[in-house]
Amino acid sequence: MIARLFNFHGGIKPDSHKNESSSLPIAAAPLPPRLTIPLRQSVRSAARCLVASGQRVRKGERIGAGEGPLGTDVHASTSGTVVGIAPCAMAHASGLDTLAVVIEPDGKDEWIERRAFDYRAVPREAALRYLSTCGIVGMGGAGFPTHIKLGNGRGIETLIINGAECEPWITCDDRLMRERAAEILSGAAILHELIGARRTLVGIEDNKPEAIRAMRQAAADFPGPVEIVAIPTRYPAGGEKQLIRVLTGIEIAHGKLGTEFGVQCFNVGTAHAVHRAIHHGEPLVSRVVTLTGNVSHPGNYEVLVGTPVETLLALATPKPDTDRYLMGGPMMGITIADLSVPIGKTSNCIIAASPALFPLPPPELPCIRCGACARACPADLQPFELYWFSRAKNVGKAQEYHLFDCIECGSCAFVCPSHIPLVDYFRFSKSEIWARERELKASDQARERFEFRNYRQEREKEEKAAKLAAKAAETRAKLNGPGAATDATAGDDPKKALIAAALARAKQQAAVESRPIDNAHAGVPGTSPAIASRREQPHLHDSDATS
Repeated sequence: MIARLFNFHGGIKPDSHKNESSSLPIAAAPLPPRLTIPLRQSVRSAARCLVASGQRVRKGERIGAGEGPLGTDVHASTSGTVVGIAPCAMAHASGLDTLAVVIEPDGKDEWIERRAFDYRAVPREAALRYLSTCGIVGMGGAGFPTHIKLGNGRGIETLIINGAECEPWITCDDRLMRERAAEILSGAAILHELIGARRTLVGIEDNKPEAIRAMRQAAADFPGPVEIVAIPTRYPAGGEKQLIRVLTGIEIAHGKLGTEFGVQCFNVGTAHAVHRAIHHGEPLVSRVVTLTGNVSHPGNYEVLVGTPVETLLALATPKPDTDRYLMGGPMMGITIADLSVPIGKTSNCIIAASPALFPLPPPELPCIRCGACARACPADLQPFELYWFSRAKNVGKAQEYHLFDCIECGSCAFVCPSHIPLVDYFRFSKSEIWARERELKASDQARERFEFRNYRQEREKEEKAAKLAAKAAETRAKLNGPGAATDATAGDDPKKALIAAALARAKQQAAVESRPIDNAHAGVPGTSPAIASRREQPHLHDSDATS
């Protein structure tokens, strides 16, 4: 057992609203009329399309090949026909489009051939590639590829399975732990072995007693070295650095990662997906999603990736006064502008909002520098300083104040008495820095292309001069032979050498043409031998020549 738990800086305790959706078991969402499966499942990478319009696919079939080191494959969520490859709205705050494969289900839900994968019988790198081809990513945050987080199999002492689920309203992980605890621990054991850890800890907030009980019961029957730990309920205890701090006491420094301190975290949903991939040969094609908020029938549903949000809402029956929808929790989620947005691998919750449940924020007031945001910040930052630099667009100074250590949890904005949307300012500054880095990279590439062009032109000029010099040298060698004329003024200049060679050839030709034919015709300069011979025969007349 863990000797003690530790505390992290800051944090808040908003109303949890967990009971609204946690009482009912996970239900399977019905097949939608169409599935829109984005080829970009995270902001870090996209997949290359492998199918064409009109092609029939089966459930679990690859429809996108991951590109780049952070790429993972994308699969068909059910069997059916590809009816289009077109842009669709992303589940992202920007609302930008991304390419997606549109599938019309045939209702058969026919799987590809599935078989268990013996990860112990192959090299570790092959097992990681298999997880990549199964499309396994982090299901509790930004969708970081699991095969990358598993590292090189060395240096990790503690594996942490994150079941905190600290954000209000969301209960999908709670229900997953209650109903599929053994499968989660099976996946955790695989991750434990692949990452080379010595111990595994599962952290669950103490406001989920049923999940804690189910996981401990499964752990008692499980041979692996795993410990289930109840942690105090405080947002954002589910943040990676915060959970590491609570369970191990390790304080991850600014700009550092848990792996540098021998710790790595995975979500319980990710562990469950790893179990399904290894033991059942199933790629990641569905996930549990919480439907809650201002609805008549909240609950948790097993939803196919690519299901449009608008088709899910019919299951929960939003109330008439619903004015908007959130994807994710109220603290870190985004407002959905287009209900055709499909469910992705990281979509854990849809919240129907109303003025009563989520009143619009009051007008923004000037910052009074009260320091409440700094006291609430779990990353131990100074949000009021970041706010001033972000507002002034002094992003360089904001970066000096560790802007990128901000996890955008919203705790600072939650406690701000001036109702300043601090996280929005921080996101703006981050996007500005990324944009400038892209511009700088493009400028560097343009400069490199320009310098290479100049280098190429200089090289071609030198090669041309070298060929010219070689030709001149060859010509000089011919002219310097026996009886050949030379031009001492040509020197080593290739052009002068060629001119001298041309003059020498002209003089030589003139000398040949003006040379006397023989002694008998020396008095007839320039007369050809044929004409001279004819003049030697006076008995021949023109009439004879023409007869």
